Amino acid sequence: MKLKSSNIGPLIAALLLVPSAPLAAQRTVNSQCSSIVTQDACQKAIDVFQYLAPQLGVIISGGNATLGVGGTLGGLGHIYIGGRANVVNSNIPRVDQVTPATTGARSDEYPTQSQIAGIPQADVAIGLFRGLPVGVTNVGGIDLLGSVSYLPSLDASGVHISTPNGAVKFGGGVRVGIVQESILFPGISVTYLHRGLPTVDLAANDGGGDSLNLKNIDVSTDSYRLVASKSLLMLGLAAGVGQDRYSSSATGSGYVAARGVAGVGTPGEALGPISMKQKLTRTTYFLDATLNFPIIKLIGEIGRTNSVDVPTYNSFAGAAPGSAQTYGALGVRFGI
Repeated sequence: MKLKSSNIGPLIAALLLVPSAPLAAQRTVNSQCSSIVTQDACQKAIDVFQYLAPQLGVIISGGNATLGVGGTLGGLGHIYIGGRANVVNSNIPRVDQVTPATTGARSDEYPTQSQIAGIPQADVAIGLFRGLPVGVTNVGGIDLLGSVSYLPSLDASGVHISTPNGAVKFGGGVRVGIVQESILFPGISVTYLHRGLPTVDLAANDGGGDSLNLKNIDVSTDSYRLVASKSLLMLGLAAGVGQDRYSSSATGSGYVAARGVAGVGTPGEALGPISMKQKLTRTTYFLDATLNFPIIKLIGEIGRTNSVDVPTYNSFAGAAPGSAQTYGALGVRFGI
């Protein structure tokens, strides 16, 4: 499969191009991969999923829940609406460069390809409670947060990705103010936001007889943030730290084609149906810069996640599984 597109589709296609099995951290062969014929394909799929799932999580969660904002909005009558594109410098395994064996699991090194991947999102923040007045500021303000993620269908190199429940996925959360921004004080708040990708179905065929069907692919994140921000005339700055919890699941089935010449070799074998799940927690840090114009605000964000231990049976050139990642976002925001 050729991985040249700059959107999130190539990551999902690479993630799910080979048959899969339930996920578990391992540096030995997963116990779910019991058949000799499908064992290597099964194990390689687990490792590829383990490798790519954290990258999908970073794309969804990004950094700040509302780009450029650190404090609450100021109560009823205040609303921010914005659009953003989260981008990650991903490493995508070249699954088309390694052919699974049919004689048992084999540890191989996958070459990887650096790829900028991203996803468009829309955000909304609605002021609910101004907070309690303390001197020249307020404490305990509350905002309602909303989010919409978009993922179109994709057809490329024998892979068909569809979104049976619609191409958008809604998320939501809340922001609680510690200090509302004023002339003297920065805005400081804590936020919780749940985001996800639209539910995906995938059908893939590599042209050599191997095939895969995955149903109800679901990737979601729960993000917790502590953020501070301050506007300085035309320029606004925000910085934050937080934790993300990624969760992914799917149900799949597939077929590993026969290997051999002139009828001599290993027969083909079906794989699945299989339940697949993964959960992961990691820390993130980010910095936002905002250009304040009369009607709109333009925001840029740069952030980085910490590395986490993701054991795999196979290895990956370029970047280790669970390695730290740099991400960014560009956005525009309207507010009253």
